[in-house]
This record gives sequence, C-alpha cells and structure tokens, in this order.
Amino acid sequence: MSGTDDKSDVGADGTRAGDTAADTDANPEAGAGSAPGAGGTGTGAGAKAAPGGDGTAAPPALTTPRGRRPVVAALMLGMALAAIDGTIVSTAVPQIVGDLGGLAVFSWLFSGYLLAVTVTLPLYGKLSDTFGRKPVLIAGIILFLIGSVLCAAAWNMAALIAFRIVQGLGGGALQGTVQTIAADLYPLKERPRIQAKLSTVWATSAVAGPVVGGLLAGYADWRWIFLINLPVGAVALWLVVRHLHEPSRPRPAARPRVDWAGALAVFATGVLLLTAFVQGGVAWPWLSTPSLGLFGASAVLAALTVVIERRAAEPIIPGWVWRRRTIASVNLALGALGLLMVAPTVFLPTYAQSVLGLGPIAAGFVLSVMTLSWPVTAALSDRVYNRIGFRLTAIIGIGAALLILLAFPLLPYPGEPWHPALLMLLLGAALGLFQLPLIVGVQSTVGWAERGTTTASVLFCRQVGQSIGAAVFGAVANGVLAARLLDAPVTGLPDDLDAVARALEDPGALSAAATDYLRRAVDSAVDHVYIGAAGAAALALLALITLAPRRFPVITETAVAPTTTGAADRQDSPS
Repeated sequence: MSGTDDKSDVGADGTRAGDTAADTDANPEAGAGSAPGAGGTGTGAGAKAAPGGDGTAAPPALTTPRGRRPVVAALMLGMALAAIDGTIVSTAVPQIVGDLGGLAVFSWLFSGYLLAVTVTLPLYGKLSDTFGRKPVLIAGIILFLIGSVLCAAAWNMAALIAFRIVQGLGGGALQGTVQTIAADLYPLKERPRIQAKLSTVWATSAVAGPVVGGLLAGYADWRWIFLINLPVGAVALWLVVRHLHEPSRPRPAARPRVDWAGALAVFATGVLLLTAFVQGGVAWPWLSTPSLGLFGASAVLAALTVVIERRAAEPIIPGWVWRRRTIASVNLALGALGLLMVAPTVFLPTYAQSVLGLGPIAAGFVLSVMTLSWPVTAALSDRVYNRIGFRLTAIIGIGAALLILLAFPLLPYPGEPWHPALLMLLLGAALGLFQLPLIVGVQSTVGWAERGTTTASVLFCRQVGQSIGAAVFGAVANGVLAARLLDAPVTGLPDDLDAVARALEDPGALSAAATDYLRRAVDSAVDHVYIGAAGAAALALLALITLAPRRFPVITETAVAPTTTGAADRQDSPS
C-alpha cells in the first residue's frame, strides 16, 4: 500500500476493504496482483477470495458476456422506474389535487417517496450482500409495481401519499441494487461504460418525466402516470429472472442473521431527521416545537442506533463504512454533491422563469443542458483516472464545479438565456468528472461481500445531502427575499419565493417598477443559493484533499464469467 493510506482502511477483522489491494507506480489505482472477488484462483502476494455474505467465496460475475446485454437493459429499465418517478408526478399535481383534494399536504407526494427511498438504502445494501443481489432486485421491482397499482387506485390524497411511500420502499431497492449489480457485472476497466449508461437514464428521466407526466395528465388521466410503470417494470422483471444468473454459493454453516433491530432504528432515525429537514420552514417555523422536537428525537434515536449497531453481529451500517478513509471521504464528498445539486435542479427553473422571463419548456431546457454533458464526461472519465487516479480526477472535477458555481452570481441582470445554459453545460461536464470516478473507485476497493453495503452508504449520503440542501437553501432563498422586500417600493407584495414566482407569472397585476424589483429580488436570492452550493463544493473538495488516500486501495478482480456456472477468468485492473 501507498504510505498515504493509513490503517483506517483496515476492517474490524484486520483485513483490507475486500480482497487484496496494492498500489503501483505505473497506475496509482491498479492492484499489484489478482485478488479475485470470485471463486476462482488469484495470483500475487496475499491474494485471496472475497467472501460472500455467508463467509464463502462469491464471484462478482453474475452472467455470461453474451447475457450481459439483457441484464444491462433490465438495469436501465429498473433505474428508469426509480428515476422518472421523482419527476413525472410534478406536472400532474394540479389534476391530482383537483380530483383528490389535499392541497395542503400534496408536497408529501414527493417527500414521502424521497424519505422511503433514502432510509431503506442501507437495509437493501446489507440484504444484497447477505442473500445476493437478484432476490433483492426482484423484491424491489415487485414492491414498486404494487405501489404503482395502489397509487393508480388511490381514493384520496392520504391514500395516495401512503401508496407513494410503498413505491419508495421499492425504489430504494432499485437504486442501490442496480448500482451494485452494475459494478458486479463489469471489471474495473469497463465500469465507466455501464455507469455512463445509468447516468444517461437519469438525464433522460429528468427531461422526459415532466413532459410525459404533463401529456398523460392533460390528455388521458393522472392515474396513467402510475400505470405506465407496469409494462416497463414487467419487462425489467422478466429480464432479471430470465438472464441474471448469480453464482451458486455453498450453504453457510450458520443461518445468516439480519439486524432487524438496527434496520428499524436506522429507518426511524432517518424518517424523523429527514422529516425535520423537509418540513422545517415550510409546514412550521424552524425554531418551533415540532422542529425542535423532531431534531431532538432524531438525535436520541441516532445515539440508540449507534449502540444497537455496535452490538449487532451483522450490523446494517457497519462501522468500517466510516473507519475506512476511502469510503468515508467518498460518502462525505457525495453527500456534498447532493447538497449542491439542489441549486440547479430546484432553483434554476425558478430563476429562468422569474428573472429571464422564459416559459416552462424553455426553462426546462436551460436545466437539461447539464444532463447532456454529464454522461459524456462520465463516459470519458476513465481515460483521466487511469492516468492520474480516482482522487485527483474527482478533485479536478469538483474544483471546476466550484469555480462554475461561483461564476453564476456574476451573470449580468437580466442577461440572456444562453448565459446560465452555458454554465450548466460546464457544470454537468465537471460533475460527470467528479461523481463517476468516486463511485467506480469506491466500489473497486471492496469485495463482493461488501459492495452492496458500500454502494448503499454512498447513495444514502447523497440522498441525505439532497434533503438537507433543499431545506437549507430554501431557508437561504426565502431569507434573502424577505430582506429585499423590506425595502420594496410598494406594499402588499408576496414574501416567499413560491408566491413571488406565481406573482411574476401574471406581470399585469404589478406595476413595471414592482415587477422589476421582484425580479431583482429573485435574482439575488438565487445568487445566494449558488454561493451556498459553491460552499458545498468546497466541502467536497476539502473531504477529498484531507481524508481520501492519494491512491485508492483497488482490488484487482476477475472479469465476467465465461459460463453460467459461475466460473471466472482473470482480468487485471487497468494499467
């Protein structure tokens, strides 16, 4: 190992994060030998097999090379189900509220789904390491489709929110397990290709979701937004059952144990904490009794969770996730990514419509250009990190993102639409160079038996960062807006960002001076949000510089199995 990596990367059992890891001068991320995460043999000093969830050897190869295509198609369809569901509902809210009522609580259509996805990620990650990826993915798809059917049959807003939570319980399994299987299917050299495809799914969903939702709500019925999941999910389920072949493992000597107490504690802590962030400043003031009560209860439950997990034989969130420098630094960096992504995804459309005066479609295009450049640089990032390493590649990406975010407040007022569009194009390129090397890198530092837990921890931190970012930046934007409106030239103006945005949609109701003042106030509020996002980028940069080892302790694993029996041949990490 490189001298820059310390003993914090050593697991509780005294072994490294997976099989074997070593550094070479030719490639800072390449293993010195072959340490199969499979049941095959390895070469190189100290090489040994990565244990499965039952302590036995388990190969990362889940299918034949020829069989990878339908499995990849299934993964992309499964990812599409989870990705598009977060956006397709947004444009149909007026029709849903008009049919079911519940305007005061409709935001829980999104918050409930997000909460369920986030808090279940650690559980599904541990289950996939213990019992295999295939049963967890199948269960996730089935649960998601059941939730979709129930949502389509909802008779009031409370029922729809409850069924959206059921969807989210399945969505958590989809997000974490799809990413884990993608890493299992491909050796290190080829992982950027599958990750780029999954990034493309997210990008396409961000653009297509609102369009499809609007078309279905406007020309059919909002219930079809959920029913359309059924054929897509059925195809994904059939492909997984038919083509995803996990290698058979010897029967464990002891029955695998699931830390259900820890799972319940993690779930309860996550629900209370995320509810406090999601609803604080919206449903009640930040310093009100509900907010303080939720934060206090979540702190108590968090302490209880730590106690339960320390005593558990197979904890849902094992301590090594935070003791190993590589995983801990990536968790923090991608948590900061979730935080900063709130600025473009939540506030840029408001800026485009309220400040630039664009319509919803044009405003969506300003945001969507980011999703065009992100998959491109993600797909090409392996050409960079194979030369300079995962850590330095990610540092370059987040450093560029920091400068781009700081450039946003310097845009002229009111400016041209291409100004923010260009910045978002550059931001997508920078973040593609930042996120994918970290995901590929951290997945490559652990063996098969730890990959599900590791991937889930990364996604969990990113989701938590997103939830915190929405709350914090929402408070920042409304605080700046309120300060600007204290000196407004007229009285009776709205005092929060959403109300101001609605008022600006009908400029005839305001004088020209009042309209211009409100536009400038929104411009200032969004500028401060982007400054906050730049601060989040700086936190990610700091985490990588101070915590991440200079060279990730990569395991050299076997490639895809040439037969369906689980045999595997050796293929080294890129050099």
